[in-house]
Amino acid sequence: MLASSGLGRFLARPGREPCGPVTVELRARGGNPLAQPTPGIGEPDGRKGVQFQVTPLGEQAARFHNGPLMIVAVGISVLVLALLVIALIRFRRGANPTPSRNSHNTVIEVVWTLVPFLILAGIAIPSIKLLRDQYSPPPADVTVKVTGHQWYWSYEYPDNGITFDSYMLKEASDPTRQANQRARTDNDGPPLLAVDNRVVIPEGKVVKFLVTADDVIHSFAVPAFWIKQDANPGQVHETWVKVDRPGVYFGQCSELCGARHGFMPIAVEVVPAAEFAQWVGSQGGHLKGATPPPAAAPAAAPAPTAAPTGNAVEQAATNQPATAQN
Repeated sequence: MLASSGLGRFLARPGREPCGPVTVELRARGGNPLAQPTPGIGEPDGRKGVQFQVTPLGEQAARFHNGPLMIVAVGISVLVLALLVIALIRFRRGANPTPSRNSHNTVIEVVWTLVPFLILAGIAIPSIKLLRDQYSPPPADVTVKVTGHQWYWSYEYPDNGITFDSYMLKEASDPTRQANQRARTDNDGPPLLAVDNRVVIPEGKVVKFLVTADDVIHSFAVPAFWIKQDANPGQVHETWVKVDRPGVYFGQCSELCGARHGFMPIAVEVVPAAEFAQWVGSQGGHLKGATPPPAAAPAAAPAPTAAPTGNAVEQAATNQPATAQN
């Protein structure tokens, strides 16, 4: 279990309880709740091993990785090293001026065939169970369609009528940041991982992600959820999570998708169900199964205005640099 590993002991220290309360502040982001990330949870912090898992599937996979797989890997490594040392010392030319002429040994051949088979069979049983749970999701409470672009993400909640894009937040000192772009703060998350619009999902609910792309192959990966799903143009792949701990969890595109591959992070904010309902309303959406609000009447066409003079053209807000800067 994670509690018996170094990661579990680290997280169990005073002041580092992984299931403690999450401080939430309201910021001017369309009235949306913005949770402050918890250091060491849901983000890389330099420690070895897998991140602390917050989904049942991730906990199952982490136990398998830190338990049987690690024991088998260490055991095989020690055995092979020992055999190499024995062969170097016992069967060197100085100790064996006249080498043996034996070409077969039935016992050894049976052992080196049977033992790897038993090891692989022992690994296959929990592996198949893990794969079955991963690709046999329960009925979804929330569905999120994820589309990868060069180089940002688009999110759509088809059952809630919500669509938005998500770009990486740049540093205040970044010369490519435009004047109308908000700079990253520590409350948004670590550098290169914070985004302007987070994915928001409810705590304790089954969330299905439909993952695709519109240009090249991307990969939607959030390590704390134990999900990593390729986003292929023209195909829709499915993965799912059920997160029981509110908080903020970061990921990145994990497929080499172009020059700015390392600049399309993922940020997922998990909130209680009531706060999720408020967020859906603040985005102009509706809860699953509810009647969508009536569409507003189209506004009258504005009066024509004079064309701008000079060569100045206002640039739309985007976190993408100019083409020459790629």
